[in-house]
Amino acid sequence: MKQKLNCILLIDDDEATNFLSNIIIEESGCALDIKTRQTAKAALKYITDSSQPGCKSGYFPYPELIFLDINMPAMDGWEFLEKYKEIKNNLPHIPIIIMLSTSINPDDKLKAMGLSEISDYYNKPITSEMIRQVVDKYFPAYV
Repeated sequence: MKQKLNCILLIDDDEATNFLSNIIIEESGCALDIKTRQTAKAALKYITDSSQPGCKSGYFPYPELIFLDINMPAMDGWEFLEKYKEIKNNLPHIPIIIMLSTSINPDDKLKAMGLSEISDYYNKPITSEMIRQVVDKYFPAYV
């Protein structure tokens, strides 16, 4: 039997989007835990806290997969990535980061795919087909 992802982290400022994405991921059965953060700053804190030795793994499971929205207030997805670059060498492992957007600007996809931290780029919303594609591509030993 193949294993499930330990944790998927959703980073999106839209509560309804997070709610629906959570349902789709739960129905896919690909993850043991799904965490959501509505700000990039809260997501960075979560990633940092979950990487600490002695962290209660049930409370802060370290994400193996992150879905990151581009357009968020205060700190957007691009700014999140700049801060993430500063901490990534101190993390136990580097998660797969999928950038999500409703943007129709092709420059956003080009910019995202030019960054080593971004594994892939998809248009919102998260779908069951998208989840299957991501898991098949980046986690072939899973589910």
